[in-house]
Amino acid sequence: MLGKLAFVPIEVLFVTLVIHRLLNSREKAAKLEKLNMVIGAFFSEVGTKILVYFSDFDPKIDKIREDLIMRSEWSDSEFAAVSGRLRNHDYEVTIGKVDLEDLRSFLLSRMDFLVRLLENLEHESFTDLLRAVFHLTEELSSREDLSWLPDSDYAHLAGDIKRAYVLLVSEWLDYMKHLKNNYPYLFSLASANG
Repeated sequence: MLGKLAFVPIEVLFVTLVIHRLLNSREKAAKLEKLNMVIGAFFSEVGTKILVYFSDFDPKIDKIREDLIMRSEWSDSEFAAVSGRLRNHDYEVTIGKVDLEDLRSFLLSRMDFLVRLLENLEHESFTDLLRAVFHLTEELSSREDLSWLPDSDYAHLAGDIKRAYVLLVSEWLDYMKHLKNNYPYLFSLASANG
């Protein structure tokens, strides 16, 4: 009897560790699901619109246009291949063609929404994207007259747009992969509207 009692603390410890790991796993899954809902709201409200806007002024968009059209038959390996091609794309926006006033108005009209999103985040790469969008908004807002700027300002804004554009494409592709793997009906809707 005494020998059996000696193993009880080990069994209790083992069960406690298993339960703890299971609860942590469920908690992480719930946080990830909440994060993906936040990212989805971002793309529905802001991200897809500015992604399309930036890509409209990318003189090299033809090199990646097919990669930006989601296909329901894509496998994880195809997503990885597209991700590699998109990561190597030389993103550029012809700043002289961008209606900076329109972009500023759009971003400022979504500022409250973006701030609320930021309050709900614990995800490094998506936080980097939001920071880039906030910075671009601040830079556009700090200039009174966007119809005429010195070349240095245009160059600075082009760099800010490029930073946001690169991060947008990366997060968008990750989000689309998440939708395809977990919510095919939402993926179908997003790819039809994208």
